Amino acid sequence: MIKTYESYLIKLFLKKVLNISLIFLSLVIILSIFEEISFFKELDMKIIFPFFMTLLNSPATLFEIFPFIFLISGQFFFLDLINKNELDIFIILSLDNLKIVKILFLTSFITGLFLISIYYSFSAKLKFVYLDLKNNYSNDNKYLAVVTETGLWVKDEIDDKIYIINALEMNDNLLNNVLISEFDKEFNLIKIINAAKVNIENSKWIIFDPIISINNQNKKTNTNITLNTHFNKKKITSLFSNLSSLNILQLLKLYKDYKSLGYSTIEIESQLNKIISLPFYLSIMTLFSAVIMFNIKRNKPIIFHIILGIFLSVLIYYSYFLFNLLGESQKIPLLLSVWLPLLILSIIIFIGLIRINEK
Repeated sequence: MIKTYESYLIKLFLKKVLNISLIFLSLVIILSIFEEISFFKELDMKIIFPFFMTLLNSPATLFEIFPFIFLISGQFFFLDLINKNELDIFIILSLDNLKIVKILFLTSFITGLFLISIYYSFSAKLKFVYLDLKNNYSNDNKYLAVVTETGLWVKDEIDDKIYIINALEMNDNLLNNVLISEFDKEFNLIKIINAAKVNIENSKWIIFDPIISINNQNKKTNTNITLNTHFNKKKITSLFSNLSSLNILQLLKLYKDYKSLGYSTIEIESQLNKIISLPFYLSIMTLFSAVIMFNIKRNKPIIFHIILGIFLSVLIYYSYFLFNLLGESQKIPLLLSVWLPLLILSIIIFIGLIRINEK
């Protein structure tokens, strides 16, 4: 059973997390709304639509900054206890500082499990709807690319022709085992092109040794032909870079599809590791806030703690971002890029927690 003082501390901490989350959500909405208004300003849209789009996108953005929300929430949690002299009361009641820290650690970890199992799926769904709606109003809405169990599929429209392209594998700048179906604007089949390899380094694709089928008549040519498209390797890979619109099950499916395609799974593995590590990340940031609050003077003004929390959040964010880049570029092992920053923070926190009961 949860004791009365434990229940009080848990409720107080979660209240701080909720309040700080709402503040950050408001900031995200305010900063994002201008971008959405700018995007839709040339379109005949009601003014409410950019606000609606902002609300769809904001939960996913908020998910990315939860670690820093927990850091700042922890600071305000301890400020509340200090201002009410409740830390001293707890000491009199034989509740030491380490016990409080343990309660916050477990609360943060359990909250993190809730966030990755429930909240993340919710925010990913909203992000997917956001991207789907925005694509309908973008200049590229006619050009689609997806990865399935049967490989890479591309739909392109150019020079009054419609192309449906399927490739079983993607290796560097090459598509392997490619089938290109060419249609007119009325979707009447013009011809089918088969090729073992297609170079997609730029938007002028080079088709090697194609077999061209017109009216069920096959013609093989030993000369390479070119195909003008809206796609190149960079654009195709960028279409799959917004992994925050996929829940964990969808990420695992995409990982399997990428494997079958021969495409790099580094970004997907990185995203999965970030999600899995979130409960530990939140718990560590909460402990970090405790170390900060127990190791600075209690008479510091609130603005000092806010500035300190924001400064440390920015510092940790860019450190984490740097490790992530090193992992995705394979300069260091991917697992190390996600977990090493947390390990370093844990060591710093462990040192800070030494003799915490004497603070």
